[in-house]
Amino acid sequence: MDKNRIQELVSTFFTCDRKQLMEIFGELLSALEAEQSLPPGHLMSRNYETAQANPEIHTLPGNLKDARDAIFPFFWGTDSWQSKLHLENVKGPPNFASLVGALAALLKNPNLCVDTYCLRSNELEVKSITSLANLIFYHTQSPWGVFTIGGTISNLYGGKLGIEKVCPGAMRKGLHETKLAGIVSEAGHYSNATLAGWLGIGLQNLHAIPTDNRMSMKLDHLEKKLDELYRDKIAVAFVIATFGTTDAFGIDDIRGIREIIERKAKQYDVTAPHLHVDAAVGWVGCFLTEYDIASNPLALPKEILPLVQTMQKAAMGFSDADSVTIDFHKMGWGHYPSSAFIVNRREDLARLTRRLDDVPYFAEADFRHDPALFTLECSRPGIGPYSVMASLNGIGLNGYRLLIANAMQLALRLKEKLEALEFCKVLNFETPGPHVCWWVLPRGRNAKEIFRRFENNELTPDERQQYLKEVRRLYRKREATMDPAVDARLSFSNGIGYSPHGVTLPAWKAVFFNPQTDDAVIDRIVSSIEDVA
Repeated sequence: MDKNRIQELVSTFFTCDRKQLMEIFGELLSALEAEQSLPPGHLMSRNYETAQANPEIHTLPGNLKDARDAIFPFFWGTDSWQSKLHLENVKGPPNFASLVGALAALLKNPNLCVDTYCLRSNELEVKSITSLANLIFYHTQSPWGVFTIGGTISNLYGGKLGIEKVCPGAMRKGLHETKLAGIVSEAGHYSNATLAGWLGIGLQNLHAIPTDNRMSMKLDHLEKKLDELYRDKIAVAFVIATFGTTDAFGIDDIRGIREIIERKAKQYDVTAPHLHVDAAVGWVGCFLTEYDIASNPLALPKEILPLVQTMQKAAMGFSDADSVTIDFHKMGWGHYPSSAFIVNRREDLARLTRRLDDVPYFAEADFRHDPALFTLECSRPGIGPYSVMASLNGIGLNGYRLLIANAMQLALRLKEKLEALEFCKVLNFETPGPHVCWWVLPRGRNAKEIFRRFENNELTPDERQQYLKEVRRLYRKREATMDPAVDARLSFSNGIGYSPHGVTLPAWKAVFFNPQTDDAVIDRIVSSIEDVA
C-alpha cells in the first residue's frame, strides 16, 4: 500500500480546504446570480441515451475542481425557480436562511436515526417538530414526529398508523383475512393511491369522496360511504383529509370529518379510523391562526382579511386530526427534503415500534429519542430540521405572515381581474390560498353562464366537450405565442378535484409561490389572455 498516495487522497478529499471550497462555492453562487436575471429556464437538451452510454468514472484521482467540472453543466442546466415568472405549480425558490441550515447539515452530515449517529441534530429535530406541531395543532400537549423524504412517505406513515389501529399487531402478524379500506378526497393527492398500493390495502379498496365546488369533501357522501363499508364488515383504517389541494387549494372540514367518523364508529361498535391530514401545501395557513384581524398590526390589505379569517377558522380543525403531513420545502420555502410527519399524540407512534432485537446494531437505541425504532427509513438526512429552524428563526413568525399574505393577495388580484373578463371564469374564487384555477373561452362566450349550465347539468355531452376543448386549445395557443422574457409560466391541470355530474374539470392554473412575483406579472397574464381569446 502506497502510504503517500493514501495521504494525498486524505488531504484532498477529507481535509477541509477552506480556500478551494470557498472558491468553488463562489463560482456556483455566481452562476446562480447570473440565472436570476434570466427568464424561467426552458428544457435544455437532455441526452439520456448519451448519459447512459457514457457513465464515465475517472481512473486517476483528481481534485475538487474535477468534482466541480463533473457536475457544473447539469447545475447550470437546472432551473432554480428564482424567476418571478414561475407560476406553474406548488414550487418556489428556497430562501437563503434555509440554505444556511442546509449547508450546516451537509457539512456535518448527521443521520437522524439514533443519537449516536447525529448527537444534537436529533435534539434539533425534536425542537423543530415541536415548533411546527404547536403551529399546526395549536399547542398540543404531547406531539412527536419525524422528517421524511417527501410528502408521500409522510402520508404513508398516516396510513400505516391507521392499519395498526384497526388491525392491532399487523406490523408483525400481517393482515391475514382482514378486509381493509381507506377513504380520501376526490381532490386529494395521487400519493394516496400510492400508499394504498404499497401498504397492501389495494387501490380497489381506496374510496374517493366527491367534493363540492370549493374542492372540499362532501360530508354527507363520507357518511354514506362509512355506512356502506361498515355494513359489509370492512374495517376503515384511515380517512385522509386535505388542507390545501395541489391544484385549487381546497380545504376539507377536519372537525366535521372527526365528528362523523367517531359517531359512525360508535354506531357500528368498531375502532374509529385514523384521521390524517395531508397539509403538504396548506399547512402554512397556521402561521395566521393567532393573527389579530381587528387590530391588523402588520397592516395587511383589507381585501384579504376575510381570506385570513377563512384560513384561521379552517386551521383550527387541525386540533381534531390524529396526524398531519407538511412540506416545508413548499410554502415554507425550505430545501428538499423538508417533509414532516407529525402526530397529535406521541403515544400513537408507539404502534410502529420495533424491538431492540430487530435492530441489533442499535443496541443503545431508546424509543424516547431514537427514531430508528419506529421509522420507515433507517438513514434520514438532517436537512429538514436544519432548514426549518434556520428559516423559522431567520424569517420569523411575522415575516412568514407577510409572505403568505402577499401570496394570497396576488392570487386574489388575478382572480378579480380574470373574473372581470366575460370570457373567463375563475373556478376556485372562494379558496383562500395562493392558487388560481380558471377557464378561458373564445371572445363572445359568456364563461360564467356556460359554467353555471355546466354545474346544473344543462349542457349536452357534445356541448361540454366543445367547451372543454376550447379551454385546452386557448391554453396551448398562449403557450405557443408567449414571450418567455415577460410572460409568466402557467400550467394546465386535467382535473382540479371537482367533478360536477361525474365530469372532471380541467383548468388553467397559476400558483403564487414566488415572493418576487408582482402586479406587473399579473397584468401581463391578463393581457396575454386577452390576446389569445
